[in-house]
Amino acid sequence: MSRSAFPADEVRDDFVPKEPYYSPEFAKLEEERLWPYVWQLACRLEEIPNPGDYVTYDIVDDSIVVVRVDERTVKAYHNVCMHRARRLTEGCGHAQRFVCRFHGWQYGLDGRNLKVVDRSDWGACLKDADVRLREVKCDFWGGFVFINMDPDCEPLAQFIEPIDEYCSKFEFEKLRFRWYKTVIMPANWKTMLEFFNEFYHVQQTHQQLLPFTNDYSNSEGFGRHSAIWFSSEGSIPLLRSPRLPPKEEPDYRNYVLDYVETFNRDLQAMVTDRAYRATQRLRTEVPATAEPMEVLGKWMGYVIEAAQSDGAGWPDGLTPEYIDRSKLDWHVFPNTVYLHGSVDGVLWYRARPNGHDPESCIFDVWSLERFGPGKVPPLKREFYANWRDGEWPRIFQQDFENVEAVQRGFKSRGFPGSRPSPVQERAITHFHRTLRRFLSDGPQDDPKD
Repeated sequence: MSRSAFPADEVRDDFVPKEPYYSPEFAKLEEERLWPYVWQLACRLEEIPNPGDYVTYDIVDDSIVVVRVDERTVKAYHNVCMHRARRLTEGCGHAQRFVCRFHGWQYGLDGRNLKVVDRSDWGACLKDADVRLREVKCDFWGGFVFINMDPDCEPLAQFIEPIDEYCSKFEFEKLRFRWYKTVIMPANWKTMLEFFNEFYHVQQTHQQLLPFTNDYSNSEGFGRHSAIWFSSEGSIPLLRSPRLPPKEEPDYRNYVLDYVETFNRDLQAMVTDRAYRATQRLRTEVPATAEPMEVLGKWMGYVIEAAQSDGAGWPDGLTPEYIDRSKLDWHVFPNTVYLHGSVDGVLWYRARPNGHDPESCIFDVWSLERFGPGKVPPLKREFYANWRDGEWPRIFQQDFENVEAVQRGFKSRGFPGSRPSPVQERAITHFHRTLRRFLSDGPQDDPKD
């Protein structure tokens, strides 16, 4: 199949063709030209704290096992026995060595073959290098382990630019899981990811957020990646949406309290329980007549004080100017998105194909927080074959209700392609151009809009 079958110039700022959302041909191109050559988020380091701890990361036909070899070393290998191709691991676990359950070949955590049953049968024709696990590139950013199957790939630090410049001071490496949910969704992985890569839908899908959200947004590409933020420049954040009828609200504390209450109830992420409790101090320690900037300053002071008292700490050098410049929502090419605006609580998403079906994907949602010593909850991974079988906060339910209808709508004969906002949904068009260029030209090109 010609790589030029899906040229980047088909994507405009206000138009994305529909075929890549369901086309087997486009999915095949991704299998051949994207997943084997791109840096992908495989797991977090706290998932493998001890030597022998491992996580299995599956992507289409490939399976990668990420394992902690020793206190300072993490390795990644193709998850396949070098004898007859049986996979060595499934899911997550702990092993002193990897043992193939087919014929008993064994491998050390460092990838060396430790045992070939009746090795003398092969004589001199079986070399140690032949039976060593094939290593996969891995590197770390923000407490995450990224893998790349391309031995000649660019360094992760180069790939992640310029996100590190904008967000490194948030200290993502100090976050830990509050909860971890995985669900199979009846949609293409790009369909799923884009639900969380624009704020334009807030005014319709999440109307409960409008009383304290000035919701008009901007978005822009940054290298391969993109960012979204609310257009509150020159105004006070947390103000009633102009889409709603005007309402006199002299007490600015109510904007903050409503925001924290709604996110704590409807998202169960970003706003930590600790921050929620600290925010309640506004009711008794700040007068109703306080100016908005005073309320915001007191609120942030209470949240920081609570984090420090709890032993969770607070990032150094995190000025209001840096927070504002860091945006609110980042898409890390190709398949993860995160929201980090509340600092001590971050919401992270990952979408990937579910096998070869272009209309099914594996979708992970992680609520990450800063915890004090000894207060990190045990990691519990929840899995659902259907999202309706799980307990999801209200905001996710609102989004998931739309997913299947959107995926089915792409195949309508009356629908030629998406018409994204050239301002508020530019992150989506930037993603599609970047993806097509990657598929066509390979990983080394720096995408430009």
